[in-house]
Amino acid sequence: MVSSAFCPASRGKVVIVGMDALFEKTPAPTGGFELIGPSEDGTVNNLLSTLSERDRRLRLQALIAEWLRMENLVVLTGAGTSVSSGGKTMDNLEKAVLQTVKAIEECPASVVPIIDAQLATRESKLGFEDWLSYIVNASFIGAADRSPFSGVLWKDGSTPSQKELTWLTSWIGRAIFAECALILPDTGPAAAAAGHVAPQLAFLAKLVARDSNLGRAHLFTLNYDTLFEQALELLGIQYFDGFTGRADARFDPSVYGLDIYYPGEVAEGRVRRFDKFLHLYKLHGSIHWQLRESELRARHPDLGAFKDYHGLSAEGAAGLTKKAKMLRTLADSLEPIGILPTANKFSQTLTMPFAHLFRSLQNRLSAPQTFLLVLGYGFGDDHVTRIIETALMNPSLVMLVVEPNPRSGIIDRVRGYKDLGKRAFVLTPTEHAFTARPFDLGTFDDFARSIMPDVQWLDDFLRLRRFEKQIKAWTNREPDTDERM
Repeated sequence: MVSSAFCPASRGKVVIVGMDALFEKTPAPTGGFELIGPSEDGTVNNLLSTLSERDRRLRLQALIAEWLRMENLVVLTGAGTSVSSGGKTMDNLEKAVLQTVKAIEECPASVVPIIDAQLATRESKLGFEDWLSYIVNASFIGAADRSPFSGVLWKDGSTPSQKELTWLTSWIGRAIFAECALILPDTGPAAAAAGHVAPQLAFLAKLVARDSNLGRAHLFTLNYDTLFEQALELLGIQYFDGFTGRADARFDPSVYGLDIYYPGEVAEGRVRRFDKFLHLYKLHGSIHWQLRESELRARHPDLGAFKDYHGLSAEGAAGLTKKAKMLRTLADSLEPIGILPTANKFSQTLTMPFAHLFRSLQNRLSAPQTFLLVLGYGFGDDHVTRIIETALMNPSLVMLVVEPNPRSGIIDRVRGYKDLGKRAFVLTPTEHAFTARPFDLGTFDDFARSIMPDVQWLDDFLRLRRFEKQIKAWTNREPDTDERM
């Protein structure tokens, strides 16, 4: 139990009593933070401002502990959760993708002005996913067999053919794949605690360590990469991601209604839930999705070939040309890529997965006793933000947004949510802490490694990994003279 956890304005220390296995260790200090949220007088303030360092840590940890024990746990992650592993924010991804596609030798001259217009910096510029939706839609309406359109006239006067638009959408998909073909950093032999492992490992280990009698965690991500999937498999966490089958998985949303239990004879005659399990939703698609014969499939490719691609410099024309050539070489060995960053209104075959995934997010957020944890998301997707704001009407929902920049407009946005209820909070560094350590505190990495409480089985996992590496090093060593005789 955590006393006063839902009364942020209560005075004095928050006393943590009888913490279970989820909170077996003392978390790292959490100084230098502000927890901005509604207080008892109806104003929005820093709820940690009047507390000492020790009490500030206790208050913050007690609140997070209580929220993580709510029945319905929903996590929403964005591009910010992949940055430390080589990922890009949406603006940087757009620039890298479009510049590389433009540098491809076969790039049609008619699509160059379309790319340049999107790359130009201006206030009225469309977001990358909105812009890409128009490109995909324009490509579809002229290519469909029964379409009455022969093409689309762009505002700048460009008239790319349907074949050229198809080329553009295909290579944008390949470039997105290459930029998002991220590999989870290896857990080195020196890793002795959560602070030494990839943040995805630390976060997921702590996320699923809560009481198995509570509802399952639901992880919704806007990212195309597969870092979370790689971490889940490395940790041995079972998950359902909307696909059934192993060799050639098909999209089947009914799997989200399933769960995993131990058989009765193993659990002394009682059926018991498998502890390490969650539901994963890729709201904007994934690099391992493919559309074959009008059916959505999933197959994880070997990403090793993309290590060199991520090491290339994209500075200057020479750098972009080299990067484009490598993309051209890599693409020759790939199957058709079915990255689906937005739901295409004109294609019924692509609507179903997105419609179901977004409906699942709405349903989870409308459930009683819901804790919504938002990480690495800048509130830049209107369709996602509208779902969140609608969900704040749920009287039993609590939302915590983790934001590494105290000057971000997200702070004012969350302050404005007080009219929707006293349940929206944002955790951000103080101005002083941000100036001293910019974009170090309040990141996904910091939250996963330092702010979330440690769990014992993550340490057990790290010890096992060190043991495995020792065995591997021993078996691969050169035998000494006595052993060879």
